Amino acid sequence: MRILIKNGMVVDGTGAKAFAASVAIEGEKITAIGQIPEQPGDKVIDAAGLVVAPGFIDTHSHSDLKVLVDPYVEPKIRQGVTTEVLGQDGISMAPLPKQYISPWRKNLAGLDGDSDDIDWTYETTAGYLALMERQGVGLNQSYLVPHGNIRMEAIGLGNCQPNAEEVKTMCAITRREMEAGAYGLSTGLIYMPCAYSETQEIIEMCKVVAEYDGVFVVHQRSEADTILTSMEEVIEVGRQSGVKIHFSHFKVCGKKNWQYIDQVIELLEQAQAEGIRVSFDQYPYVAGSTMLGVILPPWVHDGGTDKLLERLQDAELRQKMIYDMEHGIPGWDNFVDFAGLDQIFVTSVKTAANQDLVGKNLVEIGKIRGKDPYQATFDLLYQEENAVGMVDFYGKEEHVIRFLTRPEQNVCTDGLLAGKPHPRVFGSFPRVLGKYVREEQALPLEAAIHKMTAKPAEVFGFTGRGRLMADYYADIVIFNPETVNDQGTYIDPVQYPVGIEHVLINGKQVIENGQYHKVLAGKVLRK
Repeated sequence: MRILIKNGMVVDGTGAKAFAASVAIEGEKITAIGQIPEQPGDKVIDAAGLVVAPGFIDTHSHSDLKVLVDPYVEPKIRQGVTTEVLGQDGISMAPLPKQYISPWRKNLAGLDGDSDDIDWTYETTAGYLALMERQGVGLNQSYLVPHGNIRMEAIGLGNCQPNAEEVKTMCAITRREMEAGAYGLSTGLIYMPCAYSETQEIIEMCKVVAEYDGVFVVHQRSEADTILTSMEEVIEVGRQSGVKIHFSHFKVCGKKNWQYIDQVIELLEQAQAEGIRVSFDQYPYVAGSTMLGVILPPWVHDGGTDKLLERLQDAELRQKMIYDMEHGIPGWDNFVDFAGLDQIFVTSVKTAANQDLVGKNLVEIGKIRGKDPYQATFDLLYQEENAVGMVDFYGKEEHVIRFLTRPEQNVCTDGLLAGKPHPRVFGSFPRVLGKYVREEQALPLEAAIHKMTAKPAEVFGFTGRGRLMADYYADIVIFNPETVNDQGTYIDPVQYPVGIEHVLINGKQVIENGQYHKVLAGKVLRK
């Protein structure tokens, strides 16, 4: 049966002006765009007054575990996302040698959650992707091989530097995972064990990634005090390896560091002038979200989560932690310094005992527990085995707009799915369309759609996706440009957006007139 979308305004993802046309779909693919007569037996979607666009591509997602427990990932589909990129921040599901399953689950829990309901013995990217494929996925899923997982397999979780042979082992693992279908390499240089690495280690792995025209996706060492030297390091990786550089959730954190924004943009432009391929993604909010454990000094994480928990039991080491958090360590992004204890809010815990702290900031948590905020926070991390999520406020709306309108930018959610999540999980893409296109008029609709579709498809190498054209996969979102917007707030984030009327994934309709149908319509994508 052919699907015919008619009477809509087509925004094809290329950045070209919108035009009136019909879109015909047969099976998984678009067969024609233009003035197409209706035929008997067509399933017709009347898009009068609506925009017809390619499905949105979320280049920074944390559904890695969720997709094995609940493969539908409804919060993403509800906002028009049809493809996700997993394996972010250098710490994810695979590779995972069997001897590291227990400590790695603890290390991963704050970002991606934990579950006893899955089989953790898949070992490699090939095994992980096959596991997803066997059970089916609600939307298209792709994967980056995480630096931290590679490092763990090669040399363990400790704070050490690899020798020449160990670097070769890391490169061999990288090659194996790229051959399995990874689209590139990710790292999170504030997360352990990635943070222990020196630049040359990363360059050598990126040389392998460049052979496959893969992308290096990086949560850089600093988004705050030392952001300029941090960016210079990442650009040097691109210079020496030839890999494409993609900065994750790009921003400048903390009022005292906003002075660097002009220089940050200059560094991007200089790199491009030199021929280094540079891009970044961004979520359209002034607050970030990650795991609460990042507020602890780097040395606390040495050896993994089990060692971290031992240190949290030591009263003297707690005092040293407080000293470092109040005075800083050169080169360390100190969240307490740039956000403040009163601007860091707990979003998720895993036990019932601490559910009363969800939604509270660290100062409030101290008052509730009748303790100094630092001690109460340390207690919380210990009791929850470091599986605590957080939101932190770091920026201004004018900065969001400045980065949003840069040519290097594409939209993402960076959504952590557990507990009381950041509203970006439910609303990043509709927020851009509603707030920044329609209300603020910060950029044209066609430019915004390009940043959600063809732009990320080009950066990551998704063939046959990201545009509306014949023989492309029918990943399509149809929305009302007059009403589309996010609904979630930091207080009440779990709210679906408005204005997303229809979503098709590989030619299957998963949202129809605003109603969601549970369909495993996605594919596991391999490069």
